[in-house]
Amino acid sequence: MEKNTPLTEALYYILLSVRKPNHGYGIIQEVEKLTDKRVVLGPGTLYGAIQTMTAKGWIRIYSEETDSRKKKEYLITDLGRAIFSEEKKRLSELLQNGELMEGESDG
Repeated sequence: MEKNTPLTEALYYILLSVRKPNHGYGIIQEVEKLTDKRVVLGPGTLYGAIQTMTAKGWIRIYSEETDSRKKKEYLITDLGRAIFSEEKKRLSELLQNGELMEGESDG
């Protein structure tokens, strides 16, 4: 599983945004909200990432509207949750080690 990390910031936030069924525009809005608009996903970035993560089995199509717009909702899979969990552990380790080293330099 290690070959799947580190995740880009975009992939991390997309996975976080599909823990409940969510559509593309909803993902864009949630990422902007979570990051106080620091991360703004363009449609090309978002849908390229969705295509990649769907192919890897990290997310799946949850539902698809049958009207003319064909809005798809996406949902994280068990594999996606495992990848996300591994990335959280990796990021936590980075923070812990950074704080440890910063504490040593203060003394």
